[in-house]
Amino acid sequence: MTIDNEQVRKVAHLARLELKPEEEEKFTTQLSSILEYFEQLSELETETVPPTTRAIDVSNITRDDRLEPFPNREEILSCAPEQDGDFFKVPKIMSEE
Repeated sequence: MTIDNEQVRKVAHLARLELKPEEEEKFTTQLSSILEYFEQLSELETETVPPTTRAIDVSNITRDDRLEPFPNREEILSCAPEQDGDFFKVPKIMSEE
């Protein structure tokens, strides 16, 4: 499967990207190569291969999340750009709707 410049322009528009003509050409070639590779992969026999989420095993090395009181609360709050009493004041990220 090949991709043409018009398809690249459409995807760029949907992604709100402004591409220069030379970038359109470059992405057209690159995306076509990627799709050709996926077509090759689709030809592989995978019925007997168990599904996995990773090619290699990965273990989580983070520590358990434990509540530990900090002795100097004022020191932590003094590092905040803004505070509201005993709390950090952060920008609103959700609307009232």
